[in-house]
Amino acid sequence: MQNTIEISCPQEILLGLHLDANPFADLVKEETAVALFREARLSSGIAANWLGAPRAHFLLKAMRTGGANLLENNEDDFLREIALTG
Repeated sequence: MQNTIEISCPQEILLGLHLDANPFADLVKEETAVALFREARLSSGIAANWLGAPRAHFLLKAMRTGGANLLENNEDDFLREIALTG
């Protein structure tokens, strides 16, 4: 099931960003997916699926442009990574 959400946007924002409605909607969707992933409210797999991108591409984008960290450098993350390689 898919939902469509409508948001209002002043024309000045679109003009200021030099975007039409569809590219702006894509930008909002991408930025939202990265932000929710960064806040650990959305998994990378679900975020990538939502954007129609491979998970690896989403993770690279989230790290490069969204400031997301894949690991918190704590014992739980270390143990999870060890388990994945074993």
